[in-house]
Amino acid sequence: MVHSDTEIELKMLMEAIYMKYSYDFRDYTGASQKRRVLHALREMDCSSISALQARIIHEPAAFSQLLQYLTVPVTSMFRDPTYYAAIREHVVPVLRTYPSLKIWVAGCSTGEEVYSMAILLKEEGLLERSMIYATDINPQSLEKARKGVFPLDAMRDYTQNYQAAGGTRSFSEYYTAAYNAALFDSTLCDNVTFADHSLATDAVFAETHLISCRNVMIYFKKKLQERALGLFHESLCHRGFLGLGSKESLDFSVYTSRFEPVVKRERLFRKR
Repeated sequence: MVHSDTEIELKMLMEAIYMKYSYDFRDYTGASQKRRVLHALREMDCSSISALQARIIHEPAAFSQLLQYLTVPVTSMFRDPTYYAAIREHVVPVLRTYPSLKIWVAGCSTGEEVYSMAILLKEEGLLERSMIYATDINPQSLEKARKGVFPLDAMRDYTQNYQAAGGTRSFSEYYTAAYNAALFDSTLCDNVTFADHSLATDAVFAETHLISCRNVMIYFKKKLQERALGLFHESLCHRGFLGLGSKESLDFSVYTSRFEPVVKRERLFRKR
């Protein structure tokens, strides 16, 4: 099998990143990875992937910059509203039976999903007894998530999503508008722990009742998908819930038989 120069350079770049910084992108899908790296080349003014590799080895700041391209967040609040509506209808009644809850939002990016989950739990009377773990591999994204500041011009779409997801209040109650930004109520995150965690290299850190990991595994090759699903299965308590993204599936995975669909269309599953 003959590999192109670009494929060889890409593989060497990912090995270098892993060896130097312990970030493991080696089992991320090639097409999306290649597109992101080529975009980074233009933005970082590098003539080739090899030149970019030399820079990130010698300049940690250049790696931090590259990381922003490798982990481009595509997210919004209450994205796929029917997913959140399904959680309200099918998952919340079970969560109510526990005296305390642990919820893991894996690959939380800049925090939109975390605030969505916190708002849903608040409205269902569960937020005060919940601990939410919000994890991502990108420190800059986590910092944005901690601040809870989002573009004001996104609020119209987020409000529509919230309403379609079964929101029970006026969405504007949750944020203060100023300087073209929306600052979300900080008490929503009183019980949120934001933490650096890699599904490629790190281990399970808590027993959880619900894991939401949406539109993260679509960027993983099969081997890494299996690793992530293994972490989720290990982390979930007996009969715990797992939510995936709309293009993600447990089909053809070794974990297919270890989960049962709750609402298959919304990619909501329950540990057997």
